[in-house]
Amino acid sequence: MTQTEAEPIPGRRREVMAVLPGLMLAMILAMLDNMIVGTAMPRIVGELGGLSHLSWVVTAYILGTTVSTPIWGKIGDLYGRKTIFLASIAIFMFGSMLCGMAGMDLLGGPSGGMVELIAFRAIQGLGAGGLMVNAMAIIGDLVPPRERGRYQGIMAAMMSLAMIAGPLVGGFITDHLNWRWAFYVNLPLGAVAFVWLAVRLRLPKYRTEHRIDWLGAGLLAVGITALVLITTWGGNQYDWGSWQILGLAVVAVVTLAIFIPVQRRVAEPIMPLHVFADRNFTLISLIGFLLGFAMFGAINFLPLYQQTVQGATATNSGLLLLPMMGAMMVVSLFVGQAITRTGRYKAFPVVGGVFMVAGMWLLSLQDAHTRPWQTGVFIAVLGLGMGFLMQTTMLIAQNSVEQKDLGVASSASTFFRSIGGSFGVSLFGAVFNHNLTADLTGRLGPEGATLAEGGGGRLDPASLAQLPAQMRTGLLEALASSISSVFVWAIFFAALVPLLAVFVKEIPLRGGPVAPAGDGQDDDPARRPPVVAAID
Repeated sequence: MTQTEAEPIPGRRREVMAVLPGLMLAMILAMLDNMIVGTAMPRIVGELGGLSHLSWVVTAYILGTTVSTPIWGKIGDLYGRKTIFLASIAIFMFGSMLCGMAGMDLLGGPSGGMVELIAFRAIQGLGAGGLMVNAMAIIGDLVPPRERGRYQGIMAAMMSLAMIAGPLVGGFITDHLNWRWAFYVNLPLGAVAFVWLAVRLRLPKYRTEHRIDWLGAGLLAVGITALVLITTWGGNQYDWGSWQILGLAVVAVVTLAIFIPVQRRVAEPIMPLHVFADRNFTLISLIGFLLGFAMFGAINFLPLYQQTVQGATATNSGLLLLPMMGAMMVVSLFVGQAITRTGRYKAFPVVGGVFMVAGMWLLSLQDAHTRPWQTGVFIAVLGLGMGFLMQTTMLIAQNSVEQKDLGVASSASTFFRSIGGSFGVSLFGAVFNHNLTADLTGRLGPEGATLAEGGGGRLDPASLAQLPAQMRTGLLEALASSISSVFVWAIFFAALVPLLAVFVKEIPLRGGPVAPAGDGQDDDPARRPPVVAAID
């Protein structure tokens, strides 16, 4: 079928709503997976063994996702997003199937089963990177920025629901089914998303001369891998001054230093540097990094606080995040509608940054006596900030580039947020460990320091219940104080978000509510990429 003339916006809305369920289901797969698997990990380790490799189950998935994110965005720009998106779903399903089969005598023993699981999780992460990036880019292909907020708000709301449902689904699977269903559950859901989108999704298919930047992709993959390993291992598995961490730092610096001139020379760079010449794009990339750094780095400690200090169960700690996710969902829907109606967006990241700072400050006030309902109020404030920021940053990034770089913009937004989160978790983890050791030593003497050295294994309810009352009280107070210090540090990084957002220039969103459209391209013909034939 050849490309037709643009159709009016109402027709486009019908088209988007027809494919939106498939897009949401694909994104929910990526969001649910980590939370379901996290709940099932004790059972997995109990059957496969390999406790010393436990962190790699998470690290492999993060590496696969982060490394592949920029590449998925670029090849979607080059070859059309429908085929690439369906390929990412297939890879994710294939990785899920392999993860469910880990340890079935493929390598001959429990330790081999854990090694298999780690390798298969990396494959799963490769697919997840494409799910997250291209779902947002497809929305960008189908509708202009002015209309995009409505649909991205719906997607953000579904992501919030997935984050709530993850621990509940994981708990049910862990208690009533075999842990392998934590992975197998992705197969029917992924199949529905695949078939739905294969039938209903119709996007422009570009036929141009392409040359993949394999050197740039390789350099970027090596550099990102080194950065993620630094943030994962630094201060935990290896000291920050160890040769392993310093060696990884050298690898990251050298490869990324070579990457920049390579990107300036090649015809189709994997990460076009010209997009950073746009002030809004650069600012929003920095904001995304800080958002991931402050928010995700700090939120990582909320379940620990709720389960140890406040005594919540693992499943209930997931439910206790409901105020944050609910606030995020409501605000995301409101912001999406407001942007579509008014075409204005600059105020939202500023307001979101202010709420983010307020939420971090409130959470820093928590101690061993803070009630769960108070924590719920505090995290609801933080959720308001997330609702104003999450999809608005994506929208501004997409509006700052030409349509041909839409995938790059989407992947860069996700990439910087992910890298920021990795750095945040690492830095705040070091802050937490240092303060916990110092606090326990001050409260309980040398015996208290041995509690900190025990790590998470001493913080489960059964272990806490066996401690003498005075030692248990001291440990809980030290935990609350150390987690509070994490949020104090997060305030400083969060405060940069509204300051940077002030300098974002409000450029009119392309494609107003009465503008013609139909092929998903920018309404300005001069900004459209070369396209010869038509619809997938």
